[in-house]
Amino acid sequence: MARKKKSVQADAPANGTSTSTSTSTGSPATTPKPPPANGAAATTKKPAHEPSTSALIICRNKHWRYISSFHGPWLQLPPEVLESLAHSNYLSPRPHPIDPAVFYDLVKIRRAVEEATNLAVRATSGLTSAALSNSLNAGNGMLGSAAALGIGYGGSGGNAKLSRERKHRMRELATAKLSQAYHLDEIAASVATMQSASTLEDVAHLVLQRNPADVDAKYVHFFHEKIPSRMMAQCTPLDTLDEIIAERPNDGSPLRTRALTRIFKEDYVNSARDLSEALSTARYLMAQHRAGKDQLVLAKTMQEQYGRDWRQEVKIAEEDQPNSLETQLLFHRAGVYFTIACQYVHDSLDGLKEAEEAQAKRQAQTAAGEEPTPESAEEVAANRRRSESRKQVRTNAKRALRDYMSFLSHFDYTPGISPEIAEEFLRRLGGNANGHARDSAGQPLNRLLETGSNSSAPASEALVPHRRPHSHADRASWPKLPPPEIFKVSQLFEPALPASLPSYPLSTPSTPAESAASAAATAFADSHESITYHPLLTDALHSLLLCHALIQTTPKELLRHAHNAARLARVCDGYPIFLAARSPARADWIEVLRRAGNWVQLQTSWENLCRPAPLPGHGKPASSSSDVSKNGTNSHTHGHAPKPESAAQRHERQKHEAILEALADERVVDEESFQRAVRARERRNREDDEAELRAKNGSAAAPAPHAPPHAHVHPQPPAPKRWAQDDGREYPISTERAEAISRWVRDAPVGVEGTGAKKRKGKGKGKGKRTFVGAVKGESSGVAGLEGSVEALSVRDGEVE
Repeated sequence: MARKKKSVQADAPANGTSTSTSTSTGSPATTPKPPPANGAAATTKKPAHEPSTSALIICRNKHWRYISSFHGPWLQLPPEVLESLAHSNYLSPRPHPIDPAVFYDLVKIRRAVEEATNLAVRATSGLTSAALSNSLNAGNGMLGSAAALGIGYGGSGGNAKLSRERKHRMRELATAKLSQAYHLDEIAASVATMQSASTLEDVAHLVLQRNPADVDAKYVHFFHEKIPSRMMAQCTPLDTLDEIIAERPNDGSPLRTRALTRIFKEDYVNSARDLSEALSTARYLMAQHRAGKDQLVLAKTMQEQYGRDWRQEVKIAEEDQPNSLETQLLFHRAGVYFTIACQYVHDSLDGLKEAEEAQAKRQAQTAAGEEPTPESAEEVAANRRRSESRKQVRTNAKRALRDYMSFLSHFDYTPGISPEIAEEFLRRLGGNANGHARDSAGQPLNRLLETGSNSSAPASEALVPHRRPHSHADRASWPKLPPPEIFKVSQLFEPALPASLPSYPLSTPSTPAESAASAAATAFADSHESITYHPLLTDALHSLLLCHALIQTTPKELLRHAHNAARLARVCDGYPIFLAARSPARADWIEVLRRAGNWVQLQTSWENLCRPAPLPGHGKPASSSSDVSKNGTNSHTHGHAPKPESAAQRHERQKHEAILEALADERVVDEESFQRAVRARERRNREDDEAELRAKNGSAAAPAPHAPPHAHVHPQPPAPKRWAQDDGREYPISTERAEAISRWVRDAPVGVEGTGAKKRKGKGKGKGKRTFVGAVKGESSGVAGLEGSVEALSVRDGEVE
């Protein structure tokens, strides 16, 4: 009964049947209503292009991007345990397992959402806190639950009721707490509210019925308002956010929300401006807070203040806890610049082949002594348009790259100890443990057994204290591991890598004896490799590689960046706080590698490069994509090659896989989109087959593309899972962004944009490389450079200049 009442109440705002408020718009049954901003909201009219019906009406926050990145056990852990883990994570040595700013935001969001849920449920049931407590303790099972919901059965559940004014105050307090959660991180807050009670969806709407000017209620209702599914752009006006920003100009969170909403509306220029303004505000407030509070505290002082176990006792005050707003803004602004760059790709390449053929024809005429055909006005305008578009691609890609580098600079990485040091350590450690090493006096380390076997000495003298000085000498002779060096993640993508950074991928030992000797050392060294996890880190790493592809970084340098990105992705794991996240940029990078014919010359598939090291004693992963056949089976299983399949069998298998993958694609919503998805997968399979045939015939200069990301390749028998990212599934079909970048890699002319003389002058590899490096370093040298890039943007005829 209680569940039915709750569902009816939740569906009422979506169906537009509520008539108890003067702010209702009187829209049709399935039409979403904009949030009531003021008393005159009843006169607001719906846009003409907004659909009148929809099969699914859901809250607006369910449309938010990167929601899958914030799924994980943090939603179910008790708040006390989560807070304790956040303090332990903050006090742990660098690199921290989880980004402390994100971790503390999760704790605050969980606390705010649970308190808001408690208040909203109490306001709905009409019970006081004392009556609710008595009802909870009155009985078990169905009666106890009914009493907790205020139905009135058992335990005097319906005796103490709340007044209407007190219910309103409780809903106002719940709305304020939800607003705090959305201010911290709207993606994580959206995930937390989805896991909570459905009562939260209407609490802000009920507050606005009595107080239309409540800013917190406006902000929360913007996320909780129900709109038709997949109609975010058409059914989301910006009026509410404009009013909130006008009332709170120094608050960066509503600016971030308006920027992300504009991304849905494809208004990327104004989105970048909102994010830049929010970033300036966030940095200013952070600088004001840090003033006078940035002094380091010695561990000795902490120990004297909190006792010996100060790491377990200390708790960071809430005002001193780090905040993740800056990293959010950097990531989203980088994504906006990246999207703007991709939008200009097709304009920069359309008609380029014809223009090059016409230019070659004129050059041939000139060489033959003939008068070349003059360029028409249309050709001149088209050349100028393509040149400006290519300039926009590179300019915005560099801006995105700069923001991604700033985002990555907030996180730490350590390669641990080198395999050489690990091998030497284990060798000496094994020798000492086996009793072969001797101390400075020339006696074996294992003297306890020798003394016990001597019949002339008393047995009790084997443990007398006078042997302790020798043990200190023995202990000093044992090998000591050097402290691991810690780098910022952005350092791995700078023009000059740190000298102490080991190479990746590791070279394969030349002989089986060397391989067996170094296996334990490599596993020991890998166990010390770690990175600070952030839910958006994997997507940022692959987006950075795609930006390098757009600015036409040389294949050799891009190969080095790709290896470092794979090095980080293989250890990027947020379990047991976060689950594996789906990365659109990772899927696009794999698709670009496939469509561009592996122009960076990767020696193995991207899946193998990013595959984590196996657990000790379980062997090593597949070393090469050549070990795996096209149909996803291991060619070395049971010592013989699998039975080849015929062309008809191959076609049927690919068709069956295409249907299954299309059904699993979240972008498939109807019959038309399903047919498009199946055709796209079948077309991709044909392209792979043609590329493989060209490689076999020797007509292709580049090596054959790798297996598509949708092929589920697992060695047999399956290796034990070590990381949560093993369960992550990528988007299985190409996107418009991947197609645009692939076309740019294949067809875009290489060189600095401008006049023809400048192009020829910048064709040298070394000069082009130095020009790019200097530009990036100059742009990322300070805060002024970060902010100046957006101020240089101007709107003219709907284009970015």
